[in-house]
Amino acid sequence: MYVVVDIQGQQFKVQEGQKLFVHRLKANEGSEVEFEKVMLVDNDGKVTVGTPVVEGAKVVAEVLSHVKGDKVLVFKKKRRKGYQKLNGHRQQFSQIRVKEIIA
Repeated sequence: MYVVVDIQGQQFKVQEGQKLFVHRLKANEGSEVEFEKVMLVDNDGKVTVGTPVVEGAKVVAEVLSHVKGDKVLVFKKKRRKGYQKLNGHRQQFSQIRVKEIIA
């Protein structure tokens, strides 16, 4: 069984027990969070598509940790003008584990 769920504006295909990185959640480590924007449910071949969400379906997950992603370097240059700019960025993520899918 898998579902397609919207977590902070991004859609993820998740199954029970799966670990994934999502944008930083406002929850403490070890706490449970629920995501109710389930857009599709596949229960062993029986597919239910929501309009836009499936009623009564939700995903229960546990927040494992808060981490930083890899550094992304943004380099800008204009040739023959002496202009160079280097900017770095590290995205904040939360690692979650899907505990239960209620559909």
